[in-house]
Amino acid sequence: VMLVLGGGHRGDRVFAFLSAEEDPLGLGFQIRQLLIALGSGGVEGLGLGVSRQKFGYIPAAHTDGIFAIVGEETGFIGSMVVVVLFAYLVYRGFRVALNARDDFGFFLAMGVVCWIAFQTLINIGGISRTIPMTGIPMPLVSYGGSSRVATFIMLALLIRVSSGPMERSRG
Repeated sequence: VMLVLGGGHRGDRVFAFLSAEEDPLGLGFQIRQLLIALGSGGVEGLGLGVSRQKFGYIPAAHTDGIFAIVGEETGFIGSMVVVVLFAYLVYRGFRVALNARDDFGFFLAMGVVCWIAFQTLINIGGISRTIPMTGIPMPLVSYGGSSRVATFIMLALLIRVSSGPMERSRG
């Protein structure tokens, strides 16, 4: 509570989450525009590349607000496809962890899968105003080099755990 009330942007994010309607052109601007984008897609969406909100209405639409743009362009159906694909990735990751040949592989796979799952849930939760916005990118979807590289490295480790132990060459 002390950190939220005492620190500028932390308090702003929480207050924008709690009462975005009170300051629609200030603190609540981003979250209101994200919700407009998410809702204006309807069931089937406006079409790929037809989003209106990404042209200046949503700050950092390609990073923090990418799921709202996906929802606007592909609608509820496309948004659910993205969620189902992430759920399938998490499911397969848990299977890899449970079939790991050693404890290290198990914990490594569980860490990778939980990291991707929590990062996805936090991003979607912030965009849908279920939780306060945090600025955490959506894995594999948001624009950003360092996050994407880190995600690819973690997925490569997950693939390595799934293929079993490496054998030493006898040379």
